[in-house]
Amino acid sequence: MKSLPGKLVWVEHASPVPAEAGRFYQALFGWQVSTMEAGGQPYQVISNAGQGIGGLRETQVGESSLWGVYLSVDDVDRSYAEALVAGATPLMPPTDFAPAGRGATLRDPAGAMFSIWRSAGDDAPDTEVPPGQWCWHELHATDDARALVFYETLFGLAHDSMPAGEETYYMLKRDGVARGGLIRNPGGIGPSLWLPYVLVADVDAAVRKAESLLAEVATPPEDIPGIGRYAVLRDPQGALFAVFLPERQ
Repeated sequence: MKSLPGKLVWVEHASPVPAEAGRFYQALFGWQVSTMEAGGQPYQVISNAGQGIGGLRETQVGESSLWGVYLSVDDVDRSYAEALVAGATPLMPPTDFAPAGRGATLRDPAGAMFSIWRSAGDDAPDTEVPPGQWCWHELHATDDARALVFYETLFGLAHDSMPAGEETYYMLKRDGVARGGLIRNPGGIGPSLWLPYVLVADVDAAVRKAESLLAEVATPPEDIPGIGRYAVLRDPQGALFAVFLPERQ
């Protein structure tokens, strides 16, 4: 079984009414929702173009609606113990979710929730993704320096850095492959969170459609020179996500 440590391998939506979330994203991206058994319990799986890309679950008491990321590790138990030593807060201990794999959930030292995962099979290889698929994940942290040390230590990541307005954007990578981004929240104001990006054919059209489905625009469509066009949306359940179209080379 081959793992790709540090790669985003699953994204999970938590909301008070998962069925409503499923209907919103089905209408927006054409995703399909089906049910499988994981750990002896029914689990709602999101698919795009026939490939499972994430899931839906109900929020726990006191939890806000959000998209949570799952990052691949070689050994969940070892990485969980290392994360605790490095300052993470435990939320769910290592747990088997047969037949899919084993995972655990923590809150990083900057306050962002994330999960670690070891699939029962191979991690999907790095390939180009179709529209409607996750194409990037990005940590917005109250303390970027502390978060950077934590994720590089836990996942063996390195980074490149570049200016982003008044902040610094860190491109996280492993073995030369980009795995995600990290940036400080403006002014260091919280909350810290992971923001997943969906590849779309037209950012502006996706935003208009999302608004028609009662989503809110958190960041209007904007060009990043040399990178592409993006926007950040808040779905009707309150979870943030982004849509992105890379600039043609």
